[in-house]
Parts: sequence; C-alpha cells; structure tokens
Amino acid sequence: MSTDPQRRPVRNLTLREQVMEYLREEILSSRLEPASELNEVALASLLGVSRGPIREALGALAAEGLVTITPRRGAIVTKLSKQEFLDAYQVREALESLATRVAVPRLSAEDRAELHRMSDEMRRHAAADDAGAFFEVNREFHLKLVAASGNRRLQEMHQQLMAQMGRLLKKSAQLRGGLVESAAEHDAILEAVDAGDADRAARLMAEHIEVPQRVLDSPGAPDLFEDEDDSPIERASYRTA
Repeated sequence: MSTDPQRRPVRNLTLREQVMEYLREEILSSRLEPASELNEVALASLLGVSRGPIREALGALAAEGLVTITPRRGAIVTKLSKQEFLDAYQVREALESLATRVAVPRLSAEDRAELHRMSDEMRRHAAADDAGAFFEVNREFHLKLVAASGNRRLQEMHQQLMAQMGRLLKKSAQLRGGLVESAAEHDAILEAVDAGDADRAARLMAEHIEVPQRVLDSPGAPDLFEDEDDSPIERASYRTA
C-alpha cells in the first residue's frame, strides 16, 4: 500500500473497517456533501488500497444509511430530506425515551454522578455560548443513558440512527433555540432521574427531543434542507476525471 501522505492511506489493519471509518468521518463532517459521488477506482487510488475493501465499506455504509447505491451513478452520499429527518427524530424520540425509562432503575451512584458532571459542563458551555463543546457533551449525555439501558439491540438501533442523522445534527442545533434552555431541559431530566421517577424522566426526554421536530415542522422553520426535487449536488466528490 502506498505511503504517499498526499494520498492519505489507511492502516493495513482490517481494511474494510479503516475505509469505513475514513468515509464515515468525511460524510459526518460534511467534507463529503449529500449527493457526492463515491467512485471505487478514485477512492482506491486515494487510499492506496484495492477496490475490494472500498466496495465492502460502501456496502456497509449503505446499510447504515449514509451511502446510497444507485444503478446509474453507483455510490453517492445519501441526501436526507426534511421528511426523512423528521421521521428519524420520531424514531430517536421513541428509542431514547424507552432507554431512559429502562435506565433509571439501573443507574448506579457513579452513573448519576457522571450525568451530573456532563450536565454541569453543558451549563458552563451554554453560559460561554460554546455550541461546539456543548453539543459534544450533549451527545455523550444521551449516549450514556442509552448505554445504561443495558439493551444491546436498542443501542445498535440508536447507533445506526445517529450515524444517519449525524451530519445534520449541527445544523439542527439552531432548531432548538438557546443553549441555556437546552441545558435546563437536561437538568429537569436529571431531577427525575435522581428521584427515581423513570416515567417522568422518559416523558421529559421525549419532550426534549420533540423540540426540534416542532420547530422544523412549523411554517417558519429555517431552510436546512434542499428541495427533494432539486438536481443532485455535483460538489467535491471522489470521481475519476
């Protein structure tokens, strides 16, 4: 495999997973935008690997919903419509409210302390108006509760869903409103957690996740999505000349 730094080779370890990791990061960071074409030959040359791991990685990313395989264009970065994003939020609401309800009676004192630490961090980042740091801790908070459910199937479904939504979550932050309000919602969830009220904690989690849905579905919602009938985006992509 080539070691030319300009070609950004992946490590010679489980090549399919390494290629997946690379492409997933490119997609979630929006360096590869929706409808970008993913040409196997160009990717193989870029990463210094054969087409086999590329093809396997693209197939796996298609299963995650990040890539779409089309008859005419091959693999392209999936373009998520407004309705699909709303649908994903509804599923996320169901999964995380269920996870919270199951997790509350399972949480140890150490688990609750960790959740409070994260909540405190979110409050500090909100006061400093540091959205990037806020949403990174926010992500950890939600993942902690999902993991605490102990339900592996739920965790797998949630992981796949968040991978599909990941590249739009930063954009969707503006749907929620101020960071201070979001931090207060997490505090309210933790109050219910500390009280051992699983049903109330689950309801508050559902209401917390509903906020972007309500704003996005309103007539005055920001235009975060291209129209579904627009022509495909032909921006930076891995294509042959």
